[in-house]
Formats: sequence, C-alpha cells, structure tokens
Amino acid sequence: MTLSRPRVSALLREHGIAPSRALGQNFLVDPNTARRIARLAGVGPGDRVVEVGPGLGSLTLALLDAGANVRAVELDRRLAAVLADVTEGRCEIIVGDALEVDLAALCDAPGTKVVANLPYNVAVPIVVRFLEEAPNAASQFVMVQAEVAQRLAAAPGDAAYGAVSVKVAYHAAASLAGKVPRTVFLPEPNVDSMLASIVRRDHVAVDPADVAEARLFEVVRSAFAHRRKMLRRSLDGIVAPEAYERAGVAPTQRPEELDVAAFGRLAARP
Repeated sequence: MTLSRPRVSALLREHGIAPSRALGQNFLVDPNTARRIARLAGVGPGDRVVEVGPGLGSLTLALLDAGANVRAVELDRRLAAVLADVTEGRCEIIVGDALEVDLAALCDAPGTKVVANLPYNVAVPIVVRFLEEAPNAASQFVMVQAEVAQRLAAAPGDAAYGAVSVKVAYHAAASLAGKVPRTVFLPEPNVDSMLASIVRRDHVAVDPADVAEARLFEVVRSAFAHRRKMLRRSLDGIVAPEAYERAGVAPTQRPEELDVAAFGRLAARP
C-alpha cells in the first residue's frame, strides 16, 4: 500500500481528523518522496529505524517496504490508531512526545537509524536530544524546514552557522541531502523543506578530557548570543584574555568564524 493525496484525504475524512497546525501536521502525500527518503537514508532489510511523527504512515510504509524494523513515535492518539491500521501491525507504535520519551530506550540497538519528517516547530530540540541522549542512534535523516536544515549542516562562514551548528558538529557530521517541494504535503506548508543527513562521529569532536561539554557550550552560547561582536567582547569574563593566543584564535574574530575544534581550544582551561 502507498498513501497518495486522494488516499490521505480519504483517511482524514473517514476518521474525522483535521490536521493540527499547533502540532505541525503536514502529511506527506507523495509515495515517490517517501521512497526517496528511505533510499537516501540508506535503509535496508533488518535495519532498526526510529521514526518520529509518522502521521498517517506515508514514510512508515516506505521504511517497512525497504525491510526495516520500525518504531514510530506519534504524539496524536488519533493518528496512532490510523497508523496501526495503515501499517497492518507491521511496526511498533509508541504514543508519546519525542521531547519527553526515553530516546535511549527507543534506540536500544547499536546502529539504529532515525528517519523522520519532523514537525517544524520542534525539529531542532528533537535532533539535539537524539545526539545527546541516544548514543545508539548512529544516524539521523530528517526532513525539516529548509532554514532549519541549513542551520543543522552549516559550516563556519555560512550565513546559517550558529550555536546549533556547533552542537551538531560536536557529535556528528551533517550535510544537506536535497530539497522537498511544498506540493508533496497536505496541507501545503508555507515554507520550503529540505533533507538533512546527520551521521554520528565515533568520538565527539572535542575530547572531554580537554574541556567538559558543559564548559564548551557555555562559551559557544555566550559567543553566539552576541554574534556581531568580536569574541573579546562577547566572551569578556568567560574566557581569559591569554586564552586567545593559546587557542590560536584572534580576539577580534567573530563566532561564525570558529569551528568546533577552535571553540574547544578557546574553552579549555590551562
């Protein structure tokens, strides 16, 4: 079975469901896009996949057809009931909030892949939660608002580069994997979507023995809170003046010029 636009419309009518804007419900209605996502995510037979926000199951079906074992986390109980029928019991459905459920327990097998069409308003915190709390989540392949995808994958010097970009780079290598037109959703969102690939590193980019994660991101957050200012001003009182020379960073630089390794050197205490 595939979920085309007419089929999705029919399911919504049959179950008396109106898409919730508050929950970011824009349903994927193009089977080719669903299959494209499963293919680009590298999903194959026997893979353990966690899907967040499956909705009515358009992407879920493509993941199942690729041979994956799927756990789907759905906040809306109405949709979860429809999803169980659509997938004919072939996937495990967890009714809950991806911002609150135990992600480490969900990703209980090494090499678990996260593949999802994430609600735009919670995409960043969900991605970060998987990075921070689910070490078995080896990769994330997510469809998100284009602006968000660019932030997740941005490199130093990019206009979208910010604290979230550094957080992702600390844990993983991220890249953009293609655009998704608005027309493949019901209802159509008023923003463009993109695919982002996030592959976890074997080890975090900055050795915690050199600088604790909490200290590193105290410096990162403080720097980007005043991104137009030179580092010597935005980090006054947080980074000692002598730290710049030791880190090989000019105090006149701005935060968007530094990669995660440079932030690590700057945050390290003598």
